[in-house]
Amino acid sequence: MSLVARHLEANGLPTVVVGSARDIVEHCGVPRFLFSDFPLGNPCGHPWHPDMQTAIVRRALSLLETATAPRATVRAPFEWKPDPEWRERYNRVRPEDRDRLLAAGVARRERRKQASQARGNI
Repeated sequence: MSLVARHLEANGLPTVVVGSARDIVEHCGVPRFLFSDFPLGNPCGHPWHPDMQTAIVRRALSLLETATAPRATVRAPFEWKPDPEWRERYNRVRPEDRDRLLAAGVARRERRKQASQARGNI
């Protein structure tokens, strides 16, 4: 997405990237970046929290209007969870959960395959 933003900017279309991978996005050199210190895939906030999501999108649009220098990064004023230890637990797979998670993945893929076949996609 960062490289797409740079391409659009080079062709006259202003952009703002809203993201969570600060090191990657800043390395790509996007013109405007709203950093959300959230898990990957959730840059606009918690699922089913439209107030937070709306506030983040508003802040991104504001950055589009107010950034005065290239490569401007602004940090969103929200925290994912009040517990600072969430990063250590996020997406962690414990050894005792491995077999259960593998079986769930196999079952999910089988259900998707059957649904696809039922629709005539295969």
